[in-house]
Amino acid sequence: MSDAETEARPEAVDVVEFLLTTRVYDETAALDENDLPPRYRKVFWDGGEIERPLTATEETAEAATGVDDPWRAVSELMFTDRDNFTGDLELTDPDLAEQWFLKRADEDRLATNPALAAHFEGEGEAGVDVDHETARRRNRPIQADRVWIDSLLEEYFDEEEEEEMLDLVDVRAPEEIEMTLEDLVLTEEQEGEIHKIVKAIEHREYLAQIGLREIGKLLFVGPPGTGKTSTARGLAHELDLPFVEVKLSMITSQYLGETAKNVEKVFEVAKRLSPCILFIDEFDFVAKTRRSDEHAAIKRAVNTLLKSIDEVSLIQDDVLLIGATNHPDQLDAAAWRRFDEIVNFPKPDVQMRSDILRVITRAMDIEEFDPDELADRTEGLTGSDLRMVLREAVLDALTEERRTLTQDDLLDAVQDFEERDNLKDLDMIEGDHDALVAGGDISGGSGHDHD
Repeated sequence: MSDAETEARPEAVDVVEFLLTTRVYDETAALDENDLPPRYRKVFWDGGEIERPLTATEETAEAATGVDDPWRAVSELMFTDRDNFTGDLELTDPDLAEQWFLKRADEDRLATNPALAAHFEGEGEAGVDVDHETARRRNRPIQADRVWIDSLLEEYFDEEEEEEMLDLVDVRAPEEIEMTLEDLVLTEEQEGEIHKIVKAIEHREYLAQIGLREIGKLLFVGPPGTGKTSTARGLAHELDLPFVEVKLSMITSQYLGETAKNVEKVFEVAKRLSPCILFIDEFDFVAKTRRSDEHAAIKRAVNTLLKSIDEVSLIQDDVLLIGATNHPDQLDAAAWRRFDEIVNFPKPDVQMRSDILRVITRAMDIEEFDPDELADRTEGLTGSDLRMVLREAVLDALTEERRTLTQDDLLDAVQDFEERDNLKDLDMIEGDHDALVAGGDISGGSGHDHD
């Protein structure tokens, strides 16, 4: 295969990288799971671990690289071979394979593969400048992989009666979080608090050394749709941390068994998956319950919750706790003092709305797009509302077989949104308060934070 042919077939580089990585990993006992790129780890994860030797077959190569026909991609290379019976792929001349690969691998490819970074480290004379530890830091740790999370949950909830707990919490791996911090428009205060918590996580050992342990409990407050949930999830993606989300109204329901035990289990799950982010939504439910005549079991659950918050720590347990509420006015002093930082999520001002519109339309084709005009016309709308406006404009254009939007399409969608939103304030026809407006509660006014 000529160099020109190789440049036109980058899938060959992908497969050779996979073959080199499996070989280096098998031959270097000092390497562990975090030296394998995440796309390789999930292929070889079995029974809660990755066992040597790694078997490079057409099947595992396809799963790890995404190349449909791995053998076809490398069959013309003089240093590759395949066992026709087992489908195993191998390098017949590893030294030649390394030379071939290094001529075609860019710096970023090596910098995100710790196993190969360790193997080629120190070979600067060959044009290679990589650092093993840097590559490990850039790689997502295995504790954030879906396969790792699932294995721990299966081990922890091994009894049938405990499986219902998995219905009460939503556990996401960082790779499963679609909206990142780059997709959000944050205030300076919000960015500052995120920066501080990132630094606290980076310097956990130092904070423990100086005795500063009461840190890492944030409360996000603000109206629905202002980005509380999305920011918490985006932070998990940014920090490569598992994201454990729970709604208090779910775990404190008297119809779901022993509610206090449910609360304890949630915190045990978080500690089990640490380091992680534990996100508790609907935190105002605490105050509502403490002031009401609710069932005694629910009150015990809330007291258990407050005690559990006191006992969990970012510094000692590697659990970052984030609470969220749409109704901060309903929280009492006992709830407020559990958090060391309060982060406000107000409705966006005109400049923020303009910035949000620029972000959420990045992949769209819009003629004469003027986000400032739209921002002026959307006073009072949240980021969630603006996304819904864009969604309606896109769907309306598709009904006309168009994928290119116009500024008028967006303005019309704003007007339609406002008209439908106003229907919520009207009585239903003939006093039928159980009737539903077509399209449902389009503004996310259910009280949940659909950011």
